[in-house]
Amino acid sequence: MSTKPDTSSAPPGALPPVTPARVLAGVALAVPVVALLWVSSYSRLTPELGGMPFFYWYQILWIPFSALFTVAAYLLLNHDAKQRRAANGGAAE
Repeated sequence: MSTKPDTSSAPPGALPPVTPARVLAGVALAVPVVALLWVSSYSRLTPELGGMPFFYWYQILWIPFSALFTVAAYLLLNHDAKQRRAANGGAAE
C-alpha cells in the first residue's frame, strides 16, 4: 500500500507552494551565479575585445546579463504573487 500525502486539506483553488514560475525565477537567479563561479570557463586571455583580455570583458558582459536575469525573476515572482492573491480572493497571505 502506498502512502501518498493528504492534499485534501488544501483550500480549493489554492496554488501549490512550488509553481513553474517560482522554479524559473530560481533558475534565472542561479544562471549568473553559476556562470561567474565557474572560473575555469573564462580563465584565459584570448579572445581579446578592444585590447581587453577575455577574463575581464566576460565578467563585465555579465553585469547587464545579471540585471536582465534578475528582472526576469522579479517579473515571474510578481506574476506568481498576483495569481496567489487572486486564488485567495484578494486576501493577504
